[in-house]
Amino acid sequence: MAAGATATSAGIRPSRPSIILGGQEDTSLAQGLLALTIAENVHGMYNCDARFGNWGPKANAIDFLYFDRQKLDFGKAIQVKIDSDKIFDGRVSAIEAEFREGSPPEIAVLLEDRFQDLRMTRRTRTFVDASDSDVMNRIAQDHGLQPNIDISGPTYKVLAQVNQSDLAFVRDRARSIDAEVWMDDRNFYAKQRSNRNNGTVTLNYGGELRELSVIADLAGQRTKVSVNGWDVAGKSALTHEATDQAISNELNGDTSGLSILQSSFGDRKESLVHTIPLNSNEAQVEAESVLKMTARRFVIAHGMAQANARLRVGTYVDLQALGPMFSGKYYLTQVKHVFDGADGFRTEFTGERPGIGRA
Repeated sequence: MAAGATATSAGIRPSRPSIILGGQEDTSLAQGLLALTIAENVHGMYNCDARFGNWGPKANAIDFLYFDRQKLDFGKAIQVKIDSDKIFDGRVSAIEAEFREGSPPEIAVLLEDRFQDLRMTRRTRTFVDASDSDVMNRIAQDHGLQPNIDISGPTYKVLAQVNQSDLAFVRDRARSIDAEVWMDDRNFYAKQRSNRNNGTVTLNYGGELRELSVIADLAGQRTKVSVNGWDVAGKSALTHEATDQAISNELNGDTSGLSILQSSFGDRKESLVHTIPLNSNEAQVEAESVLKMTARRFVIAHGMAQANARLRVGTYVDLQALGPMFSGKYYLTQVKHVFDGADGFRTEFTGERPGIGRA
């Protein structure tokens, strides 16, 4: 807990985040902060909405504080920290003024991380005899970013980027091979989900975990996913069927949604028709990636905890005191660090899990 912060009866820290401008902490901006939302998700490109009071003493007068664009300006780099832990690093892409009846003027800055460069670059091009690792490295270098790529997968005869932004193309390629992309300063990361692990944070209901809703839902589950294609080299049809074996190493002793679906309703198969694999390796990767994606969404948890910089996308959160069905580890797919004057600083999250605990 930050110096001077005290816990409320709800367990939410009222301490303020720190605002770093030009490498230096700006205490006046932190004190003038009215509301803050930092949003992260597994698709990359984190964003921040920071709102400040914009009326007060300035140059021996009472005036607008930030319309001179000296502190808050387009392209300005701003970092946000919880205590000494950085939770956001981005640049101002929009400025909003708000004038409400009976309230002092406010100003908001909307920030995006370095994926903004990729979002604003649209291209049509092809990559020949290239793997997804080759593509990710090329795009990182195109934008002057430091690549940190650790992904596997087939080498394709042709990969086409057709009227897509570099960010949309990167996201599509990552989803197709069960990988995730994210940014840290000027470092571009792409890793298989199984290799991203940011560690585990344990939260107990009644302790740091203040609120939670969790649902186990069979509606999106499938017992098998199959992909069909044509092996160009072998001149023969090919097929691959992904089963619960693709997700077995993520269950940690839980009962999977796939097995519950099988026992409760029988086979529920899905055939992918929008893919055109050209060899068995491509077919396997496509089928297993889709099955894993759906299987992991069997159990979805939405929670709110005390502000915690360790709660980041890619982290496992071990939720306890929820009973045998829902206690256990969840992979965080979305995180929001939220501050306002009413409830102070807290972290909201969405986590997913492919199984439920055994009674």
